[in-house]
Order: sequence, then structure tokens, then C-alpha cells
Amino acid sequence: MEKTLKQNNDKTNPLLLSACAIVKEYAKATGARISIHDQNYEPFPDELFGELFNNENHCLLCIRNQDRQDVKNLSGPSANLCREMHINAIKEGQRLGTSYTYACPLGFIFWTSPIFFNGRFAGAFLGGGLSKEESQRIKALTELMFICAQSISIGSDGINKDAKRRILHYSLLSEKIEEIKAQYSQSNLHPEYPLDKERMFLDVLSGGDNESAKQILNEILALLIFANPNQFKYIQYRALELAVLISRIGANFSFTMNAMLENGNLYTKLIQETKNAEELAEAMYRIVDDMAEQIHGLQGIQHVSVLKKAEDFILENLSRKISLKEISKAAGFSSPYFSTLFKEEMGENFSSYLNRLRVKKASALLTDTNLSLSRIAASCGFKDQSWFSKIFKHYTGICPGKYRSQGGKLTPKIPETRFSEDFPVEAV
Repeated sequence: MEKTLKQNNDKTNPLLLSACAIVKEYAKATGARISIHDQNYEPFPDELFGELFNNENHCLLCIRNQDRQDVKNLSGPSANLCREMHINAIKEGQRLGTSYTYACPLGFIFWTSPIFFNGRFAGAFLGGGLSKEESQRIKALTELMFICAQSISIGSDGINKDAKRRILHYSLLSEKIEEIKAQYSQSNLHPEYPLDKERMFLDVLSGGDNESAKQILNEILALLIFANPNQFKYIQYRALELAVLISRIGANFSFTMNAMLENGNLYTKLIQETKNAEELAEAMYRIVDDMAEQIHGLQGIQHVSVLKKAEDFILENLSRKISLKEISKAAGFSSPYFSTLFKEEMGENFSSYLNRLRVKKASALLTDTNLSLSRIAASCGFKDQSWFSKIFKHYTGICPGKYRSQGGKLTPKIPETRFSEDFPVEAV
């Protein structure tokens, strides 16, 4: 039976009850003040959570700061301006279909994100109470709130894979930090950097257990964050060290020096671009996934060294046309035999694999550089911009320009097989 929305402040409303559940976890993890509002912009009551407004429509932030003269000036009927301001902000978020950040007359910063039901406005999250000096935290909290709102909205494709992953990672990291706080709260001990866990992490990742490696990484990051409050630069420095160690795992799998240096440079860049602990943790998870994909894509393959030679040749010459004959020669086999070997061992034909690598490189250039589409097409080995756009759209579902404008966040998974049946690689 199709779900229907209950009306105004009905505590049985399934959508807003789900909102209550997720928003409690949000508040617990972030410490931010937050409330839920229904489709009529009224606070949704919840005895375990509370509201942003009291019965007289005063903002609770004003009540907590009632000794301030500027707050006293808002007493009486003028206090209703707070409620009107918040409702207008919720409406603006509803109109935009996304999160909306704003400041109250006293300088407090608020943020809101709409909830939708089959394309119709069903309510909103509203949080706030921070000063403008906390801009980085406000940005992170606003983004996380929008992700939460998307995750419970009904009647759309919902939250994308990247956003789901980030919610999960943030939640797991917060839980681990709380565990460590409880562990050390009753003693004067100060945790040191866990070198034993670092070694275990690298061993587990090399052994192929990606999920266990992430769990250990989560412990390392939680210890770093807990032991070094307000010392993000130090945490970032230790993460850089760990990222370099991850890049060197490739030496155990016949990676060339160039490949390991390329990984190291990429991982270092990802860490250096982070601005807070949440972004840093997400970057580390991405690094682990990337290394695991590189390692385990070749595990269990009989001719690892041969195929690694072929892969290195492709990566070093990706900006030009590459023939099957050239790659076969680099691998030390005849073209027919290498083509058969590649298909059997890699599970896809060579032309599909080559096109996939080119799209992957183009994706990175679109988000990390300001190069024109024609320059990117040429540097990735496409014969012209039109052909580049056609292939790129087939893989990602959107054209290169749109991919760039969206920051590469909404790209479907790139298919790994049968692509060459529709778009054969030129000159192969």
C-alpha cells in the first residue's frame, strides 16, 4: 500500500518519525542544535528531542542568551521576528530544493534542508547556533544535514552512493571516537600513535581484506583525532605519512616505481586538500579503496607480471593512440595470443579496458583542472572532442561539461564490460 503523509504535527507520520531518528544521531555526532518542521512549517514535537522554539515563538538561542541587551530588545512581539525569519528560510530551501544557510540579526548562523515526498515538500531540518567564525564547521554541518534530508526523502532516486558512503564513514568514526573517550575518561593516560595498528592495517590491506583494513584505519583516525584536539595540521601530517606507506604497498605486487610515485603524489594531494577531520577521513577511505582496487584487480591472475607490463605501457602512453601490436610487444607476446590472454585473465577485452582507463583519466582532469574539453580529449588519447563526449557519456551517463559542473559527484558506476561492442577503440 502506498505510503501517505499524516497531517500537521501527527506523531505517527512515518516520514517525520524517520527524520526524528536520523536527526538524533546527527545531533549526537555533531553537538549541533537542530529541530524538525512539518509541511506547514510548524515544529514537529518529539519529547526526546525538543524544539528550536518555545511556546511563545522565541528562538531558544535568544532564551539562552537572554541577559544580552540585544536579546532583551527582541522581547515581546518583536521576538516573533525570529520565527518568521526561520520559516522564510525553510521556504527558501524548499524553493531551491537544497540546503540554505543564513544569519539571524544577532549574528547566529543557521542552516536548513528540505524533505520531499513524491516531489512535494514534506518538512525540513533546521539547525543553528554557531558564530560566523566557525565557517568550516558550518559548511560541513550544512552538507551533512542535506545528506540526511535526502536519505529519507521518498519518491526520488534518493541519496547517491558517495553521500551514503560519507554518512556511514562519519557515523562509524564518531562512534569510535566516543568509545575512545569512554575508555580514557577515567584515567590520566594519553593515547600515543598506534604503530602496532598501523603495521596491522598495512598487512591486512596487502592481504586483500579491504573491509577489515578500513576498520583498523577507523581506529587509527579516531585515536589521532581524540588525542590531538584542535591540532588538525598534526593529524593531517600523520595521515600524509600513512598515505605514503599505502602507496608503497605496490612494491609487493610488481608495481613500477613510476606507478608508486604516481599513487604517492595523488594520495598526498588528496590529504593536503582536506580542511577538517571529516574530509581527511573520507580522503583516507578513498585512498584505501583505490589501492585495494589496484592490488586485487590483479590478484589470482596467472600472468600478473605480463599484464602489469601491459598496464604500465598503457598508462605511460594513454595520451596517444595505442595499437594492440604495441602493447603485445611490450608484454612479450604476439597480438592474437595477448588478446586472448587479456580477455581470459581480466574478464574484459582489451579495447574495453583501454577506453575505461581513458575515461577515468578524463574524469580526473575534468574535476582537478581547468583544461578545455578539447585539451582533455587530446591528452587522454581521443581522436577529437566529439568522440570524447560520446564515449564519456556512454560510460558515465552524462556529458563531460555536465560532469565537470557537478564536480564529478553524480556519476553512475562506469561499466567494465561490453563497451567495445558499441564503441571499438580506434587503431587497435
